[in-house]
Amino acid sequence: MIKIARIDGDGIGKEVTEAGVAVLESLDLNFDFIEAEAGRECFDKNGTTIPEETIKIARNAKATLFGAITSTPGQKSPIITLRQELDTYANLRPIKSFKGINCLFDDLDFLIVRENTEGLYSGNETIDDGKEKAIAQRVITRKASERISRLAFEQAIKLKKESVTCVHKANVLKKTDGVFKESFFKVAKDYPSIKTNDYYVDATAMYLLTKPQEFDVIVTSNLFGDILSDASAGLVGGLGLAPSGNIGDKHGLFEPVHGSAPDIAGENISNPIAMILSVSMMLEYLNEDYWAEKVRIACENVLEKGKVKTPDLGGTDKTMDLANEVIREIENLR
Repeated sequence: MIKIARIDGDGIGKEVTEAGVAVLESLDLNFDFIEAEAGRECFDKNGTTIPEETIKIARNAKATLFGAITSTPGQKSPIITLRQELDTYANLRPIKSFKGINCLFDDLDFLIVRENTEGLYSGNETIDDGKEKAIAQRVITRKASERISRLAFEQAIKLKKESVTCVHKANVLKKTDGVFKESFFKVAKDYPSIKTNDYYVDATAMYLLTKPQEFDVIVTSNLFGDILSDASAGLVGGLGLAPSGNIGDKHGLFEPVHGSAPDIAGENISNPIAMILSVSMMLEYLNEDYWAEKVRIACENVLEKGKVKTPDLGGTDKTMDLANEVIREIENLR
């Protein structure tokens, strides 16, 4: 029995999580889904965006499947809290072009590895009594920088990639990004077969638009990784096709990277592919490589055939229509 924490969240998070769970339940595996609460609706009900019970459930599960949440002003972020509590220090964002999808580049296949626990997302902010000045503390440590760099190189080996690119702004943020850059090149010495280079984050943004094929694996800090990974999703069809995995030494947390989209919540027209591809990443994390590959290939085949498409893909089908088509394709691949 594989124990999975299921956090649907708000809005379309519920719809895509239902789709992801349907795919998981169609496989010849034995899952036990433990439901937990987080998000805006949870706050309205319980006075907190993420109860301690939710964190406990996630800690005790083999992996966590997370839908999407609506932000609650003035309250802590459930997803950032979970990443920190579970020490899922690496956010993996595969950027891949799919046949059948109208996108800016049809030949991309690279990975962004984002440090997940510190930087400006550490949440260390203050504001003076007159509310005239606010300060956010940017925390970068050698330990976290070396750890995320090493994981990036290991991912390059696993994915049979040739290079790892460090993205920073050490010309301006001399101390914090200086630590990040130094840590990267220190770790790089242990991987002489992998090519290394580094770019400033603003140059990287331009290169993602002009020559994204150059990249194999990108490793960067928290805020830079958040921005670059969402921008990169736009190169290959949008956030509806963008999965992610938050990985640590003991826990895995998997989520589509889109938001809760309250404007279309309840219409059941959201694209579940990002969630289903996140499910594939979760299966790989659980060492269920056979099923991870089947789910991934099924998504690719369904997108290429284009018979069932949600509105964001130019169709009129519903969320579960697309999920059920993926399930049928998995059956065909057995």
